[in-house]
Amino acid sequence: MNVYIAGVATTPFGELWDVSPRSLANDVVNRAIRDAGIEKNNIEALFVGNMLSGMLGRQEHLGAFFSDSLGMHVPAFKVEGACASGGLAAHMAILSVLSGQYTTVCVLGVEKMTDHKPEDVSAALAGAGSDEERMSGATFPALYALLARVHMHRFGTTQEQLASVAVKNHFHASMNPNAQFKNLLTVEKVLQSSMVADPLHLLDCSPISDGASAVIITSKPSHPIHAIQVLASSVATDTLDIARRSSLDELRATRIAAKKAYTQAGILPKDIQVLEVHDCFTIAEILAMEDLGIYEKGKAAKAIEEGKTRLDGDFDRVVNSSGGLKGCGHPVGATGVKQLVEIVEQLRRSAGKRQVPNARYGLTHNVGGSGATAVVHILCTNRQ
Repeated sequence: MNVYIAGVATTPFGELWDVSPRSLANDVVNRAIRDAGIEKNNIEALFVGNMLSGMLGRQEHLGAFFSDSLGMHVPAFKVEGACASGGLAAHMAILSVLSGQYTTVCVLGVEKMTDHKPEDVSAALAGAGSDEERMSGATFPALYALLARVHMHRFGTTQEQLASVAVKNHFHASMNPNAQFKNLLTVEKVLQSSMVADPLHLLDCSPISDGASAVIITSKPSHPIHAIQVLASSVATDTLDIARRSSLDELRATRIAAKKAYTQAGILPKDIQVLEVHDCFTIAEILAMEDLGIYEKGKAAKAIEEGKTRLDGDFDRVVNSSGGLKGCGHPVGATGVKQLVEIVEQLRRSAGKRQVPNARYGLTHNVGGSGATAVVHILCTNRQ
C-alpha cells in the first residue's frame, strides 16, 4: 500500500499573542483539508503532536479537545515525544493508514509558548532531559554546548562554522512569509551576540515560538498529481542522559533512524535533494548532516560554511529551506509537522523564492531532547 501527504498548511510562526491554540488549529486543519480536495467528514482520525499543553496550559486531553473544537468527532490521539512530538504524530498517523485501520487521517502539530513566563517555559522544556541533568542544572543549551565542544575538539569545527548555520538559515527564512525571523545575519553578528553556553551564542539558538501545522495523510488521494508519496517513516531512541552515551560526536538515534528510513525508501543519502533537519542549536544541524549520512563525520561544518547547503550557493543539496528551527521558529509540537509541509511544498514545486530546482526526494529529521528520540521521513514526487 502507498501512503501520501495530500494536503498541507501552516500558520506563521512567532509571538502570536492574539491567537489561541483553538484558532491556530482550526486555521491549519481546515486549510489542509481544502488543500487535499476533500471534505471534513472524510477525516477518520486525528493525531495531535504537542509537548507542553499539560505543563503550561493545564490541558492534557488534546485529542478530544481539538476534535471537539474542529467539529471532527473521530478517534483522536495526543502524541508526545518532547520536540519530536510532531514527527512522532506523523509517524503514528502513517502507520495507522498503512495498517488499513484508516484511509485518511489528519496530523496537527501545535504549540503555544510565548503566553508563559520564560522561566516556566524553560523548566517545562527541561522535562525532555534526564533527572540527573535537571538536578545538575544542565539546560538544553548547556547540553548541546557540550556536544559542540566535543565536535570542535575531535574535528576542528570552529565557532565561525557554527555561526554559518545561523546565517544560512536566516537567509532562507528571509524568503519564507511564515518565518519568525526574516532578518539577515552575518557570522560577525552571531559571534557578537551574547554567550548562552560556551561556545553557543544567543544567535546559535532557536527561539520560543507559537504556531501550528497540519498535514492530511491518505492511501487514496483525491488529486494524485498533487499528492506526495511517503517512502519511509522511521523512529529510533537513545538514552535520555548524554553522560550514558558511548559517543558525544553524534546523535545515535538519528543515525539508526536514518539507516532504517533509507532501507525503507530504497534510496541512498546522495539521492536526497532537500532536507529539513532539527537545528535547535547550530551544532545540531552539523551533527544531523553527518548522522543522516549526507556528509562524512567531521565534514559537514565546512560544507555548510562553503555554501554547499545554501539555496543561492553551489549547493550539493539544500538544507532547511524554510529557515529551520533557527530562522522559521520552533513551536516544539508543531516543528516536525511544519518540516513535512515544507518538503511537500518543495516537491510540489510550490515553494516560491525558496524553491529547490528539480527536487524529487526530500527528508525530514525531527529530534526530541538532546537526541533521545529521532524521527526521519523520506518523501518523493513522481514528477520528473
